[in-house]
Amino acid sequence: MHRVIKAYSPGLIFAIPIMYPLLRRFLFLFPAEGVHYFAMNCFRLITKIGLKKDFLKHFSHYPALRREIFGLPFTNPVGLAAGFDKNACYLDELEALGFGFIEVGTVTPKPQNGNEKPRLFRLPKDKAIINRMGFNNDGVHAVAKRLKEWKQKDNLRKRANHDLIIGGNIGKNKSTPNEDAWKDYEICFRELFDGVDYFVVNVSSPNTPGLRELQEKDALRKILSHLQAINLQQPTQKPLLLKIAPDLNWKQVDDVIDLALEIKLDGLVATNTTISREGLQTQEPKLEAIGAGGLSGIPLKVRSTEIIQYIYQKTKGLIPIIASGGIFTASDAKEKLGAGASLIQVWTGFIYEGPGIVKNICKGL
Repeated sequence: MHRVIKAYSPGLIFAIPIMYPLLRRFLFLFPAEGVHYFAMNCFRLITKIGLKKDFLKHFSHYPALRREIFGLPFTNPVGLAAGFDKNACYLDELEALGFGFIEVGTVTPKPQNGNEKPRLFRLPKDKAIINRMGFNNDGVHAVAKRLKEWKQKDNLRKRANHDLIIGGNIGKNKSTPNEDAWKDYEICFRELFDGVDYFVVNVSSPNTPGLRELQEKDALRKILSHLQAINLQQPTQKPLLLKIAPDLNWKQVDDVIDLALEIKLDGLVATNTTISREGLQTQEPKLEAIGAGGLSGIPLKVRSTEIIQYIYQKTKGLIPIIASGGIFTASDAKEKLGAGASLIQVWTGFIYEGPGIVKNICKGL
C-alpha cells in the first residue's frame, strides 16, 4: 500500500494546486481552525511518503528573485506571515512549497491557550478572515527547542547559506501587565536568538487586551531600545523589526518612523490585521455573530499599500519594509513592491489561493 501511495504521490502533489478551488469548497465546509491543522497534517503525510522537499522546491526556484535584505539572503521575496505556523511545527512542509521565509509565532514566554473557540472565521464574499486567536502558542521554550532540532537534523542547515530564512514574531503573555511587557519581549528574544534569523516585535495584534497601547511612542521606545541594547551585546546581531497596525493615524505612523530611525530598527512589517469592518460585502448579522477580531485579506489591501508607500516616501527608502495585507496574486505582490516593500508575506491569500500561491507569485514577478 505504501508503494502505491508513493508512486502516485508526485502526481497528487502537483494536482493539488489545480484542484484547490474544488478542494477549498470542501475544506470550507468545516470549522476554520480545525481544518487548518487537518490540511497541514495531510500535506505532511504526502511529502513524507512522496517527493523530497528539494524536488518540490525546484518548481518555485527563480534565481532572478534572490535578494539580500537587512543582511540576509532570501531565495525569493515571498514569505509566510506569523500566525500560520505559530509553533514551528510545519517548517519542512512550508519550505517544500517554495516560501523564501517563514515567520513563526507570535511566541510568548509562557504557553497560553489563547481566546475561547471559535476564534477563526472565513468571510468568502470578501476573501477575508477574522481571527481573535489571542497569541495561542506552546511557549518560547518549546518553540526554541523545536527550531534547534529542525536546524540540526539537516546538515545543510549548518551552513551559513541555508535556504529558508526563519523569523521570530514575539509578544507578551496576556497576564503580563503592560508596564512589565518589556520583560516578556526580552525573554522571547534571548530564548529564540539562536533559532531564528530575524525578529519581529508584535505590539499591534488587536486580540490581546491592551496590547496596542504599547504602540505609543514612549512604551514602544522602552521595549525596542532594550532589545536593541541586548542585540548589540551579541557577537553577531539579528535584524530587529516592528510590526504595525493598519489602524494607526498618520501622526502615529510618523512616531513609528521617528522611533525606527532613532533606535536603528532594521525594518518594519506593514501591516497587521485591522479592527475596521468598513466596506465589507458580508452581511451585518453575520459580522455581529462573529464579533471582535482582526480582519485580514482583500479588504486590508488598499490600506496596507497606503502605509507602505507613506513609510517608503517619508524615509526615502531607508527602512526596509515587509508587506503584509491582501496579497493573493502576482499583481498584488507587484503593487506592494512597487509601493516600496522589499519583501512580501501572505497568510489569508494562502488560505484562499492554496499551495500554488508561491509559485504563481514568483512566476509573475
